Amino acid sequence: MKSPETQTSPLARRPTLYDVAAQAGVSPSLVSLFLKDPNRISEKRRNAVQKAISELGYRPSRAATTLASSRTKSIGLVIDDYRNLWFVDLLRGMESVLSDLGYQVMLADSRPGENRIKEATDGLLAMHVDALVLAAEPSEAMLAGTWVPTVVAGWRKGVPDGADLITNDDDGGGSLAANHLLELGHVSIGHLSGSDGASAHRRAGFLRAVAAAGVEPVISESIGTSEEDGYAAAVWLLEHHPDTTAIFAANDTMALGAFAALKARGLSVPDDVSVIGYDNSPLAKSRYLDLTSVDNRSDLVGIDTAHRLLARIADPALNPERKLIEPALVLRGTTSVR
Repeated sequence: MKSPETQTSPLARRPTLYDVAAQAGVSPSLVSLFLKDPNRISEKRRNAVQKAISELGYRPSRAATTLASSRTKSIGLVIDDYRNLWFVDLLRGMESVLSDLGYQVMLADSRPGENRIKEATDGLLAMHVDALVLAAEPSEAMLAGTWVPTVVAGWRKGVPDGADLITNDDDGGGSLAANHLLELGHVSIGHLSGSDGASAHRRAGFLRAVAAAGVEPVISESIGTSEEDGYAAAVWLLEHHPDTTAIFAANDTMALGAFAALKARGLSVPDDVSVIGYDNSPLAKSRYLDLTSVDNRSDLVGIDTAHRLLARIADPALNPERKLIEPALVLRGTTSVR
């Protein structure tokens, strides 16, 4: 029989299920049953196993759990740029649903480029994720579909066969931004846009609204939507159209680049030029920037994405769906009357 000192002393290696069984004085099969459904064993033995787990610092092996079932309790999330802060709320929304159910989100950053996106997706699928979320532009090869339930989060240029689409109404969001600037009296309006699917929808909604008001805006388009892209697009806009009084950026990160371009020219926000962003990211909410922004409710996109994934995991035969979430304009200190 082990002495009390031996029973409670830490192991020099990672404790196993067999160590827990020996510590608790029960069989390994009973410990396994405890891990699956503790209510199926007596209170006395349940307490003994729980005490042994706490004393040894035992953590069940996810790999062992995977081998015992066909599911890994993991969700793959592919994004295209860590610098785009809308992913923060998307991930937070997903985890608010998935964490309590024992799922973990495995993140892969693809960065722009078809090969990188495919590599990131293939890497997650190789880890046998139960489902996949694409918050990046799918490659041509991916459009044929995947063998796991897939949700596309946010507008993309293409949606894989059989995948769900859950996104903000970016066309409506672009119109919100345009109408706000028009109501403030701006007629010399520039738009900093990107080449991705979400930017295209935001640009389309913006253009419809200004066209209805008889205003012709200037579009400065870049390939990406980073801060550097926003800066370069704003520099071009201000050099070629110095009479610009308002700028609508495709996201908050591009708006930050516009701030730098305006500062370099000695212009202030909003006295000289009003600026409005998109995503209502943590960047926009900072007291320093106090950026007016369109809230795309990416937290709700994440929540609905998680619920849809769980439904598709439970019933793979479900038909894919498309859902739009209504945006909202959040007024702060970077827009003013002309």
